[in-house]
Amino acid sequence: MGPISLTTSIDAPREQVFDFICDLAVRPAWIDHFAEDYRVERIPAQGQGAAARFRVDAPGGIRYMETVIAEVDRPYRIVENGRGGRLDHIPIRAVWELREGPTTEVTLTFWTHPPTTFDRLREFGRGGWWHRRWAKALRRMRELIESGEGSIPRGEVAGGNPQPTGVP
Repeated sequence: MGPISLTTSIDAPREQVFDFICDLAVRPAWIDHFAEDYRVERIPAQGQGAAARFRVDAPGGIRYMETVIAEVDRPYRIVENGRGGRLDHIPIRAVWELREGPTTEVTLTFWTHPPTTFDRLREFGRGGWWHRRWAKALRRMRELIESGEGSIPRGEVAGGNPQPTGVP
């Protein structure tokens, strides 16, 4: 499926937006309308190597997804590789591109690579579902960043020892 591409403008410095996107522990605050049972998989949950797993109720298909921040080109680009579907056999990719101007322009490109004909048939028509979910997520992300809300709840690693914020 895909790729689908969405763009939004955020009235905040590019570095702040970049750090917000790279922090997987705060993602449930803006993707919880389509992602449940969200779990951060690695400490720290920011930057390259950060990973999370969550459940998605996409129609007829992907039930669980995992995402890993694979590439970071600060403050311009973030590449996430993931897997989803039954037995995690469907590759998923998300690319975040940030451009600075009067506001920060964020472009998200998201797609899946169903490996079999059966999987491609199951993905048929799901592009619109993903487009609507990611469009809402970008609106919610913009609202959180622009509001300057400092008390965004952070997800935690199950069984991990609590660490003070900012400690690697």
